[in-house]
Amino acid sequence: MPLDGLLTLWRRATAVQPVPEPGVVLLLGLVALTLVVAPATWRHVRLPVTMVHEAGHAVAAVLVGRRLTGIRLHSDTSGLTVSRGRPRGPGMVLMLAAGYLAPALVGLGAALLLAAGRSLGVLWLFVVLLALMLLHVRNGYGLLVLLLAVGAMSAVSWYLEPTAQSWIAYLIVWILLLAAPKPVLELFAGRRRGARGSDPDQLARLTRVPAVLWMVLFLLANLAGLMVGTLTLLPVLA
Repeated sequence: MPLDGLLTLWRRATAVQPVPEPGVVLLLGLVALTLVVAPATWRHVRLPVTMVHEAGHAVAAVLVGRRLTGIRLHSDTSGLTVSRGRPRGPGMVLMLAAGYLAPALVGLGAALLLAAGRSLGVLWLFVVLLALMLLHVRNGYGLLVLLLAVGAMSAVSWYLEPTAQSWIAYLIVWILLLAAPKPVLELFAGRRRGARGSDPDQLARLTRVPAVLWMVLFLLANLAGLMVGTLTLLPVLA
């Protein structure tokens, strides 16, 4: 891309846009809540949450010095991130813990940007995140999903009006914040049915801290992220 094009893209991505009225932000939050709670829509909403979950594993793996070897996204909305390195130690613990914390952390960080009027910047950051995942995806379904997501997010970021871009950015961030606790609650339900092998189970083997305690910690952290994110997006509630 020519230098002028890069400069134009940078100016667009860093431009400050008006923050929507609180009523609009609340309405978008209610729409996101419906999408997360309704069984008919949760299956579709869960896939982007899984993308962020796996991105969390991948970023943490790179930060602690592990070698990222692949990301897989499956049609049942599950995912897998594989990295090589020491099988034990703080780095492995951090990498495993990052997945269930990532949606709330990304949602909270994006909420801070939205509150500062950087809604278009949030959309472009998501484009960059998805594009980086594309470099490491290792299965056909994951490749297709990420290509569609990058294309859709790029089109929204480039062609839509600022108001529509802002609304979509708010809706995505609301979904991440509201959806973050739900996969943890699904872990509790799966555990009652005898399911094992999850991230908390692996953490329990590494740290001798019971898996249920890890699940409680993840749930509390996600609920805290939701609370702080809500107050960030709707400061009138404070």
